[in-house]
Amino acid sequence: MDAKVAIVTGASSGIGEGICRRLLDEGFEVVALQRSVPHLQHVHLHHYGVDLADGSATRAVAEEVAREFAPTYLVNNAGANRPNLIDETPMADFDYVVDLNLRAAVILTRAVLPAMRAAKFGRIVNISSRAALGKPRFAIYAATKAGLVGLTRSLALELGRHGVTVNAIAPGPVSTPMFNDANPPGSPQTKRLIEGIAVGRMGTPEDIAEAVMFFFARGSGFVTGQLLHVCGGASLGSAPL
Repeated sequence: MDAKVAIVTGASSGIGEGICRRLLDEGFEVVALQRSVPHLQHVHLHHYGVDLADGSATRAVAEEVAREFAPTYLVNNAGANRPNLIDETPMADFDYVVDLNLRAAVILTRAVLPAMRAAKFGRIVNISSRAALGKPRFAIYAATKAGLVGLTRSLALELGRHGVTVNAIAPGPVSTPMFNDANPPGSPQTKRLIEGIAVGRMGTPEDIAEAVMFFFARGSGFVTGQLLHVCGGASLGSAPL
């Protein structure tokens, strides 16, 4: 297939949907992997239903997509959080968050590498989080998002000579349905949060998509192993997140 093909995980809404929309606008074929059907509909958007926390199911779908599309672009975006104090976190929650946030990224990366090596070109972007810097009740989530950063740096060293770059993005507070459920727009807590952000506003999925496009560009081939905080300055430590 001659078209630019990108896999995006967790693309049913929020950041993943915003990334898909931008890629489609830029002429990509996009393969969306998640359980639910994307709200976004497009002739060049292909959805494969899969529970990415299920390793066997993820591996099977990843291999199918790799055979069908030979993708050379990948965004590991899917993630979940089950906030709790560390000594009150059920191990089932630990397993779920690790499987979805970290193991799925490894499985997808392994699946796309043959096509990338054959093309001598590839772009992998892992969506980490500002929470990887530390946040109460987010220990497991933060650990997986920090794990993505370590994965990014190590893979950049392994794959650079094959023309494959691997980078990570750490979003700060982004206005998505999931975030807004916990932080209603206009609420006192949300106003306090915004007051602590250097640029004075919430982020948008489009902000994250813009960063993805930078890393995806062919002209960005000398940028690899990097973590970019797209957070409005929240990673500087002033925002009450």
